[in-house]
Amino acid sequence: MNKDILLAKWLNNDISNQELEELKASPAYASYIKIAEATSQLTTPNFDSKSNFDAISNRLQKEKEVKVVTMKPFATFLKIAAVFAIIFAGYLFVDTLDTTIETQVAEKETFFLPDNSEVVLNANSEINYNKKNWDASRELDLQGEAYFKVAKGKKFSVNTNNGVVEVLGTQFNVFNRENSFFINCFEGLVSVSYNDTIIKLPAGHSLKVDNGRFISHEQTNKVIPTWTTNESYFENVTLALVLKEIENQYPIKINTKNVNVTKHFSGTFPHDNLNLALKSICDPLNLAYTINGKEDVTLYAKSSK
Repeated sequence: MNKDILLAKWLNNDISNQELEELKASPAYASYIKIAEATSQLTTPNFDSKSNFDAISNRLQKEKEVKVVTMKPFATFLKIAAVFAIIFAGYLFVDTLDTTIETQVAEKETFFLPDNSEVVLNANSEINYNKKNWDASRELDLQGEAYFKVAKGKKFSVNTNNGVVEVLGTQFNVFNRENSFFINCFEGLVSVSYNDTIIKLPAGHSLKVDNGRFISHEQTNKVIPTWTTNESYFENVTLALVLKEIENQYPIKINTKNVNVTKHFSGTFPHDNLNLALKSICDPLNLAYTINGKEDVTLYAKSSK
């Protein structure tokens, strides 16, 4: 759902649990909370609208005959003004996130930050950063997955809801979706912090954190993330995560029937051939699939159709 609509529903206390979780996944959610807290104390002053309106009407009547139009109580006007003040304050507050770059399903984008650091943004991902203050603070928020080639300079920070990655100048990949947090360092040195723990990753090493738990710290022989060449690679991750990534690369919805999505998978799938992608996942796990129409896919155990 559009973020502006979600924000409006949240401010109006008219948001479902599912919509709230979607809003919480936004890197700007913490800013929204601070805005709400800062403006929650705003109140409208006590105002006797009837007596003041009568006084104004009498004064006008004495000066000349005019057509009197009944207006809503002034307190309502003040409330409306307060709402606009909140919105204006909100825009001022989130000005620290004044540049947003996002990709849709099956879309990737390469762009350069103000210091000429290169970013490749994977499908269904989002980055927010302050362009105006970039020289003073090389910091951005990431939801989804991105590959960074960082120009040498001051500390460069990638903030996620799962942890923070900091470097000075290097090449690395960050995967941050829901509760999964994977980092691969391809050049230089990366500092990863999560749950008050700091781990240094040299080139050729990777880190996996899932649901706040440290899973593995491994060596890798990859020189770039394979997804940048239209092939997703996984090493011992849950089938549920892999299926979500297929949905990020193809405009489809995957349903499962008698399939244990917590089982682990290692392998790859291409981004330009849906049948081959599904076959790459199903064959090693003894699964089958059907494609109904253009957007509906069902996976099932071969013995349970």
